[in-house]
Amino acid sequence: MRDVLVRYLEERRPSLDYTSLQHLASRLVGAFWADIEKHHPGIDTLDLPTEVAEAWKERIRFITREGKEPIPRQTRTAVLTGVRAFYLDIQQWALEDPSWAAWAFPSPVRKADTGGFTKVKKKVRAKMHQRVRERLPRLPELVDTTEAHHSTQKRLLATAQATDVGEIFDHEGRRYRRLSRREDRTKTRFQYRPEMVLIEDMVTAEQFDVTRDEDEAFWAWAIIETLRHTGVRLEELLEITHLALVSYQLPDTGEIVPLLQIIPSKGNEERLLLVGPELASVLATVITRLRGDNAGTIPLVARYDYHELVTGPPLPHLFQRRIGWKHDVISTNTLYQLLNDTLARAALTDQTGEPLHFTPHDFRRNFATEAVAGGLPVHIAARLLGHTSTSTTEAYLAVFQEDLIRSYRAFLDQRRAARPAEEYREPTTDEWREFQEHFHTRKLELGDCARPYGTPCQHEHSCLRCPMLRVSPRQRPRLIEIIRNLAERIAEAQTNGWLGEVQGLQVSLTKANEKLTALDRSLERARGNGMSGPTDLGMPVIPGRR
Repeated sequence: MRDVLVRYLEERRPSLDYTSLQHLASRLVGAFWADIEKHHPGIDTLDLPTEVAEAWKERIRFITREGKEPIPRQTRTAVLTGVRAFYLDIQQWALEDPSWAAWAFPSPVRKADTGGFTKVKKKVRAKMHQRVRERLPRLPELVDTTEAHHSTQKRLLATAQATDVGEIFDHEGRRYRRLSRREDRTKTRFQYRPEMVLIEDMVTAEQFDVTRDEDEAFWAWAIIETLRHTGVRLEELLEITHLALVSYQLPDTGEIVPLLQIIPSKGNEERLLLVGPELASVLATVITRLRGDNAGTIPLVARYDYHELVTGPPLPHLFQRRIGWKHDVISTNTLYQLLNDTLARAALTDQTGEPLHFTPHDFRRNFATEAVAGGLPVHIAARLLGHTSTSTTEAYLAVFQEDLIRSYRAFLDQRRAARPAEEYREPTTDEWREFQEHFHTRKLELGDCARPYGTPCQHEHSCLRCPMLRVSPRQRPRLIEIIRNLAERIAEAQTNGWLGEVQGLQVSLTKANEKLTALDRSLERARGNGMSGPTDLGMPVIPGRR
């Protein structure tokens, strides 16, 4: 029986991703055959007696643990479906390969037993949608908390580094003393790092390795920002290297746009993502940090693949940390720890007051939701997410009103009536080029318009007041000139008694000052990250790549 199960899983392996294969093995081996052997020892055939099969189907309704009360099994229907498919596959394969004939028997799971599978899938989808509803509105709070914590830790590290050992210094209303390494009571694995900076809180006597704390705060920020701007899967994130950054030259305008090559963790098709300004800033900060730690080059590290059980070649991975005297790619456990620490710091709760947890896949669902809500066609969103079918992407979008999907399907039906249906299985060349070049039509005097793809201007091009205006740093002098001019016009209107004009100009002045403040904050953040000017990402140019 062991050989049969192993052979069956090997046959199914090429068409399944790692997680699906693990779930299938768990259901067939653990929930099915191990349970049969435990309660009915001596059985060595798949031809199960009726009483054995019925007893097994009754037992898997609950999960039993020693010393604990049985709990209902949420995946019971999935187990029944997997076992039924196991028997039916062997029956089909036996017609083509006689070596399977010895194991071809009627399935103990009837079709009626799996009748609730659709209902279970709907429940799972509903839970997924509820997670999106709860987490998407709170995402800005998580991002703000992550960025504020990193900024605080960076300032604390800079202050501590500027203080001599044994001296006392103040930071944000608290008093600390810098310690020498021999005073370290924490005994962390980072204690032998030559750049380690230890401090002690003068009130609580608690010791901190601010070098480690700043490093963890930085990578928590980088991980969250990359996940929410790309929608990549966890394994895809950890496999991003410096070589994945390429540039594409638009054939019509000659403009160079950055692209991020994603190595698939599911399926076999690689994909390219456009690198927007926010994501470019994050990746530039990561590259600058890694280069600074290694004399201007990104260290080459080998990543161990826990699924393939092999160590890959040394590559310039972007999500790597210095551990002791060497660099290693961030592990999955470390990533979850950084994410959970950030969530605990943000103290987000749902409507019932329970802690709100995020997983890396939650950022993927939020990315898809925001993209389609902003006007991105579903079939292009599927291409960006690496989905082979738009139905998978639509499952992410059912959080919206049902009429959204109905309207979209009606729109597709109208277009398909005039054009071949195969054009809509993959984006056409014109559609993909239009998507890549859409931001070219958003260029304004002061910067760029960030309104969603394919949407018209809803503010009658009142750009100065519009929250979608993204001011370019090079246009800061022009913005200051506009603010000065608005102040002069307000003074003139007040002198002449034009009260309506004063009110309108005051609104424009307030919005202009807000944009200047936001621009200065982003410039200050860039300078704090060591980016006094544009960062060379080292991307090769691929002219006319399609």
